[in-house]
Amino acid sequence: MTIPDSGFMMENGSSCLPCPPEEENRVVKDLMNKSEANLKEGNLYYVISNRWFTSWQRYVGQGTGEYSSDSQHSNVGPSKAADRPGPIDNSDIVLNRNDCKVNDLELHRTLQEGVDYVLLPQEVWEKLFDWYKGGPALPRKLILQEGVKHQQFNVEVYPMCLNLIDSRDNNQTVVRLSKKASIQELYERVCALKGIGQEKACLWDYFNKQKHASLNISNQTLEELNLQMDQEILLEVQDGHYASRFSMDSTGNELALVPLVEPSRSPVTIAGGPTMSNGHSTSYGVNLYKGSAVNSTSSDIDDRYDNNVRKGERGGLAGLQNLGNTCFMNSALQCLVHTPPLVEYFLQDYSEEINTENPLGMHGELALAFGELLRKLWSSGRTTIAPRAFKGKLARFAPQFSGYNQHDSQELLAFLLDGLHEDLNRVKRKPYIETKDSDGRPDEEVADECWKYHKARNDSVIVDVCQGQYKSTLVCPVCGKISITFDPFMYLSLPLPSTVMRTMTVTMIYGDGSVLPMPYTVTVPKHGCCKDLSQALGIQCCLRGDESLLLAEVYEHRIHRYLGIPLEPLASIKDDEHIVAYRLPKKGAGQIKLEISHRVQEKCTPDNLKGGGRKLFGTPLVIYLGEDALNVADISTVVSKMLLPLRRTYSSLTKPHSSKENGFVSEAVDEPSDSFHTQSGPGDQSMNNSELEETSSQELSFQLFLTDGICLSFKPIEKDYLTKSNQLVKVFLDWSDKEHEIYDSSYLKDLPEVHKFSAKKTRQEAISLFSCLEAFLTEEPLGPDDMWYCPRCKEHRQATKKLDLWTLPDILVVHLKRFSYSRYLKNKLDTFVNFPVRNLDLSKYVKSKDGQSQVYDLYAISNHYGGLGGGHYTAYAKLIDENRWYDFDDSRVSPVGESDIKTSAAYLLFYQRVKGEPRAGAGETSEVRMG
Repeated sequence: MTIPDSGFMMENGSSCLPCPPEEENRVVKDLMNKSEANLKEGNLYYVISNRWFTSWQRYVGQGTGEYSSDSQHSNVGPSKAADRPGPIDNSDIVLNRNDCKVNDLELHRTLQEGVDYVLLPQEVWEKLFDWYKGGPALPRKLILQEGVKHQQFNVEVYPMCLNLIDSRDNNQTVVRLSKKASIQELYERVCALKGIGQEKACLWDYFNKQKHASLNISNQTLEELNLQMDQEILLEVQDGHYASRFSMDSTGNELALVPLVEPSRSPVTIAGGPTMSNGHSTSYGVNLYKGSAVNSTSSDIDDRYDNNVRKGERGGLAGLQNLGNTCFMNSALQCLVHTPPLVEYFLQDYSEEINTENPLGMHGELALAFGELLRKLWSSGRTTIAPRAFKGKLARFAPQFSGYNQHDSQELLAFLLDGLHEDLNRVKRKPYIETKDSDGRPDEEVADECWKYHKARNDSVIVDVCQGQYKSTLVCPVCGKISITFDPFMYLSLPLPSTVMRTMTVTMIYGDGSVLPMPYTVTVPKHGCCKDLSQALGIQCCLRGDESLLLAEVYEHRIHRYLGIPLEPLASIKDDEHIVAYRLPKKGAGQIKLEISHRVQEKCTPDNLKGGGRKLFGTPLVIYLGEDALNVADISTVVSKMLLPLRRTYSSLTKPHSSKENGFVSEAVDEPSDSFHTQSGPGDQSMNNSELEETSSQELSFQLFLTDGICLSFKPIEKDYLTKSNQLVKVFLDWSDKEHEIYDSSYLKDLPEVHKFSAKKTRQEAISLFSCLEAFLTEEPLGPDDMWYCPRCKEHRQATKKLDLWTLPDILVVHLKRFSYSRYLKNKLDTFVNFPVRNLDLSKYVKSKDGQSQVYDLYAISNHYGGLGGGHYTAYAKLIDENRWYDFDDSRVSPVGESDIKTSAAYLLFYQRVKGEPRAGAGETSEVRMG
């Protein structure tokens, strides 16, 4: 296709008349569906500003985020009509560089999909451009990336940028190509730019401005040769005139351009075998935290050993160069390469344990790359290592870690441990083993059996030192069936109990019509869930065991949504929303639910002398009707009962008379006399059953209308109408002047808002690692999307689950769950967790009595500073022999005091079992940093 050459000039014209917004929406959706069904490598996608695209979505009446990957929004109300947007405008995501051609424009480096831009198939872009014009067009190719267990398509939003240095005059030019482009294509692009023939050009990998290897013309791709984003490549022109020219090294010194041989390899071999060649690389990023290796004794090197280690220097103090947002990788790697059992293992000959046949592994390549990197880090003194080869292997086997975005060090660690295990699995042919149910057998017998089965399929150094065993207990809430299983684990992911609280005001309405609506104000964890709110309300109102609370958000006098998912974050409830808790019988869940909304006739105004139609007012009422089908008379009785607390008088009513309205007969009363007109205030909120029965037979004739699910259409309830089981029945209750005289509707109005966050202005209260562990081990119900299949009921049930620690590994990794993701919120908790550095005693939490020590010492920490959008990872690691801690910040390595390693940035904690009796003293200090 021809890319529209619109540049930054915005065209106001259109090649066709504007379509109606609903037609544009339909056309775009159809094109999106067709594109998703025809994915193939090389397809074009277009980057488009999310700012403009959101305005288009509003115009066509679409929920924003519909085409983004995290668009799982629910209960979104209808959007207001918006004006037709102007021409497509991508100027906010493009670097305004005057030296760039339109088809070579560069995007800002820190853009996030779904926040700053969206990706649209070529057909959708062409249609939008036909309707709106504008630009500039930003086409990107779809590439196929092969992972270990699957392949995935990715749009290459950021092509590779290479800084071409011409050795003749040191002139620099930026060359942009796909990382899937071949070296042949690179030569063609360079020679076209410089106007020279390919036979005269010689390109070098000039990473860190040092010659590494000649880039010979071939079909190898840029990623296969480990070329990184923004790195230098050197052009030499072999024409006789410039052959003797000099180039400059990274320090500005002149270097003669003489033929070079491949860098010599260290005599130290990996895995006891031949030295391996470099791997593949696909992950690029911005050097936000490049810095200099202030503690280095020599310049940075690529993936090579430095045999010139200064006398007296110890291994394990080398930094890792940031290759562009790779601090997450560097942090996790430093923790792993300072794990004593892994250091001992990979510094020995492990070649016989490499499993090249495992279909779940990476043919041994990941283990070899990790082992080679570990050996370099332990043999290079303080020389910084650029882990290009390892990064290439990582991106090749785990495409999720390629690209510009910052990643999660815990996710990388989980992949590495699993990948190393599969590459080093001593089991070449995994037997099929059918697991057995516990069936009341002793826990020790079942646990040993499960571990034996696990070891029959999984046996590696990772299993030996890093895997423990959970005891998982599931209980069916219906039949009481208990299922006990014992599962392996590689790390503990512990929640952080919130210490910041939020005050919320909720209006409670009693489903039995016994008490007036009443507001309750409770304090709940700021980062809690709806279950916390329900529990707090239940305690406040003395909820009985046979009752339950149904939470709902009321918006514009309707039920906007039910908050029926216990684990739904409270962050989904905004400050200015109105929340109602309906107090209902627990046995009513799953029965017919009646939802009553109130309407009143609009009054005449100077602008509307004839008056209007009916409008909604007040707070809806909700009640369960039971399982049996009910007719309209039954519904009328229920409505009467629900309104009883609102009556202005409870006794001495005049004799009722029959009337027939709305197709059914009901009881009506004359207007009560003033002598018996007594207000029912908050002090008269409850009545006994005899009063309820007496007054329910003396109600007014209500105007009731059935309405649809979105309350747009309604009709009178027919006399022969019957409810159906498990049905949600929505009705309008129309109030006349007579109802207002008998009932005080003010109790249904002026619903209080949810109060704002009441976060403490001081620093958050510290929590202990033990409180995190206890929260992790607390029994809780499974979520509705994670229900358990009960073998006795033969149905999926929302069972309760209880985890216990059965056995612990020698190396215990603790993951503090600081990041939370939901459809409403992405959040990071900066709570300070007070964790022991020495003598972490977990004896009381371990159920198995295997005679091993359950006391641990800390030896490494992965830290995360900053927020979700960026941030920075570092690591603290302890050299066991020195008994001294060091701070590993990419290429910087410096000593750090033990009292300074406990901060609110701690994300991953690495502990090692203390053999024998624990040392005296906890080794703790009261001086901790909260920053």
